[in-house]
Amino acid sequence: MRPMDMTAVELGTAIREREITAPEALQAVFAEIDRKEERLHCYITLDREGAVRRAEAVQKKIDAGELTGPLAGVPLAVKDNLCTAGMLTTCASRILGNFVPSYTAEAVRRLEEGGMVLIGKTNMDEFAMGSTTETSAYGPTGNPWNAAHVPGGSSGGSAAAVAAGECFLALGSDTGGSVRQPASFCGVVGMKPTYGSISRYGLIAYGSSLDQIGPLCRDVRDCAAVLEQIVCHDTKDATSVKRNDTDFTAALAEGIAGMRIGIPRDYMTEGLCEEVREPVLAAAEVLREKGASVEPFDLGLVEYAVPAYYTIAAAEASSNLERFDGVKYGYRAGDCTGLHEMYRKTRSEGFGEEVKRRIMLGSFVLSSGYYDAYYLKALRVRTLIREAFDEAFASYDIILAPAAPTTAPMRGKSLQDPIRMYLGDIYTISANLAGLPGISVPCGRDGKGLPVGMQLIGDRFSEKKLLRAAYAYESARGAFGICEEVR
Repeated sequence: MRPMDMTAVELGTAIREREITAPEALQAVFAEIDRKEERLHCYITLDREGAVRRAEAVQKKIDAGELTGPLAGVPLAVKDNLCTAGMLTTCASRILGNFVPSYTAEAVRRLEEGGMVLIGKTNMDEFAMGSTTETSAYGPTGNPWNAAHVPGGSSGGSAAAVAAGECFLALGSDTGGSVRQPASFCGVVGMKPTYGSISRYGLIAYGSSLDQIGPLCRDVRDCAAVLEQIVCHDTKDATSVKRNDTDFTAALAEGIAGMRIGIPRDYMTEGLCEEVREPVLAAAEVLREKGASVEPFDLGLVEYAVPAYYTIAAAEASSNLERFDGVKYGYRAGDCTGLHEMYRKTRSEGFGEEVKRRIMLGSFVLSSGYYDAYYLKALRVRTLIREAFDEAFASYDIILAPAAPTTAPMRGKSLQDPIRMYLGDIYTISANLAGLPGISVPCGRDGKGLPVGMQLIGDRFSEKKLLRAAYAYESARGAFGICEEVR
């Protein structure tokens, strides 16, 4: 079997059993990058020399028996809003175009500690604000199944890299669906864990109460293996939760007999493309055949999720991004006569259009005349959404839904209508508002051959149930594969 035909866990096993070395696996990845990257543009930064050194060092530890984990020696890509010591971290923005952190994000550090080999930083929507990876200051990423289409966002570079075989797995961040939606568009597995399960230390914040790091992988077993390494309590993150139920791989074999699965009627009505609806419902039937009970139910409050989310996310973004002012780090505008002019020119030149739009929206809803009317009302709606999910999980173990209302749109279409782009997050944002875990698994393709993703949402800290259901479906479906052709 070629290295690029393996999953991350299979490659890790092959490296431990001396069938291939970590440097050889790395060279296989770079060969794919050299063949496809010009058309896809999955990466902002590639650290070839550093990756070779890291792979050689990891191989020595594997040979000495010091590294025995399931992912030791496996190449890793990381979204460019996760800090990496000594490696450029730009958030796909001009304003951080020269920023090299002095520390590494906790989630990345733990994967490297387990022997994974960091190869570079993937493209993304600027400051994670977007759903197509077209707002990047470094240019858009193409979808590996058809490069004329978007890979989704904001973790589009990570999803596309995994789907194209330009890495074996990657980390992304999910603020309103930014792992699950690109996973759906690119035909890979993407998971957003329960809020607080993975340390946000080193993740450059967009919406602090919504952001969560998550893996993008070729299959569910890879996803479980990554989670076992990065789900942890971290004293450097005040929102980090201490958990003892992290044996995710062992849970995969438990099956789903007797599991109760609900499908919200609100998610399956108008606005959902028929080429998405049919594969998702077909996937539900597969889970029914595997022993789960599947039935529709009324979730409610769906129509309020998008305005509540964008009010809260924009408010938090306007607060988080005020630190980028040209004083301490990052881009600084020249030819300024005073401090205020330097602030104004730096932000005007450094931020892109979508980021400016959300900063202005956030500043507006937090202003004294509109705080009560918009921001506080959005927080109340968030509480109602959380309560609606609590009520649903009293009757169901898992909620099944589409990950996105359509398959991947053509490049250049979504940015013409920002409201339409925001509505594309309608099925994913509620999980972030309520702090719930969710996973997207490929379940079919549309008439153009573009992937369709099924989303599973669980109650807080129920990742094992989600992984069991996703694995049961994946086992019945068979291999979805990586994309070999870039059109």
